[in-house]
Amino acid sequence: MHWSRTAIDASDDRFRAKFINSLSGFKSANLIGTADTNGNTNLAIVSSVFHIGANPPLIGMIVRPHTVTRDTLENILATGSYTINHVSADIWKQAHQTSARYPKEQSEFEAVGLHEQYIEGTHAPFVKESRLKFALKLAETQTLEINKTVMIIGEITDVIVEPLAVQEDGFIDIELLETVAVSSLDAYHRSHRLGRLSYAKPDVKPDEIG
Repeated sequence: MHWSRTAIDASDDRFRAKFINSLSGFKSANLIGTADTNGNTNLAIVSSVFHIGANPPLIGMIVRPHTVTRDTLENILATGSYTINHVSADIWKQAHQTSARYPKEQSEFEAVGLHEQYIEGTHAPFVKESRLKFALKLAETQTLEINKTVMIIGEITDVIVEPLAVQEDGFIDIELLETVAVSSLDAYHRSHRLGRLSYAKPDVKPDEIG
C-alpha cells in the first residue's frame, strides 16, 4: 500500500493523526506532574520525551502549540519546576485518562485515582505510583517555527527509582519496572528485551552483555 502526501492530506483528521503518530513506532509513556503558583496540581500524559545530554543531564519534550490554555506548559513557565514519571503496567489506564479535558480547577491526580508525592526543594509533584520518576528545572523553551509546537528542555535535579533496577554500569532495567510504551495515540505495550550488546567498534562483532 502506497500513501502519497496527497492521499494523506485528503484523509479524515482523526485517521491522519493516528496514522502519522504510528509511523515513529514505540514511544515512551510519561506523566508530567506540575503545580501552579498556588499549588494546584496538574497531570498530563506525554509521549514526546527524549534524551538531550548526560552532562549536564538534560531531557526534552514537545508540547502542542500554545494557542489555547495549556496547563502543563503554563505551570512549567510560571514555576520552572516539573516531574516526569514513567507509566508502568499497573497504572496505564489511569495515565491515559489524564488526556481528558478536565477543568483547570480539577486535579487529574484526584480525577484518575493517582496520588501526589513531594520531596523537599521541588515544587512539582511526583506520581507516587510511578516506579521511576525524576524532577527537572526548566532550562530552555523554543517555539518551533514550522508548526508552533513548543520544545521544553529541563535539567534533571532528582531521580527516584527502585534500587534493584539500577545495574552496576548505570543501566536502568525499565523492563523490570514494567515501564510501558505507547504507539500512535492510544495503544500501550509491554516490552520484551532481546538483549544488551557491547560498545560497537568497527570490524568487531558485538558481544551480548545481558
